[in-house]
Amino acid sequence: MNDKELYQQKKQAQLDEWKAEIDKLKAKADMASADAQIKINAQIKTLEHKLDEGNSKLSELTKATGEAYDSVKTGVESAWDTLASAFSDASTK
Repeated sequence: MNDKELYQQKKQAQLDEWKAEIDKLKAKADMASADAQIKINAQIKTLEHKLDEGNSKLSELTKATGEAYDSVKTGVESAWDTLASAFSDASTK
């Protein structure tokens, strides 16, 4: 397996972990009060949107080759930083 494939697998694994975190938040929302549900559901919507963006970037990366790969990889790193920050913020709230 080459570096590109390993990198893609690593990013896919992170997306899968974040998807599991969203599922945990959904379960938490189901048990929360109405006010808390509103806040949690808003966070979930934001996180799902960011996760979709991450999936899109990963898809772009999978299709990229050569010099385009390096450019797309930079975009993926930026998207991952944003995702990580969003999940960090959600976990502290």
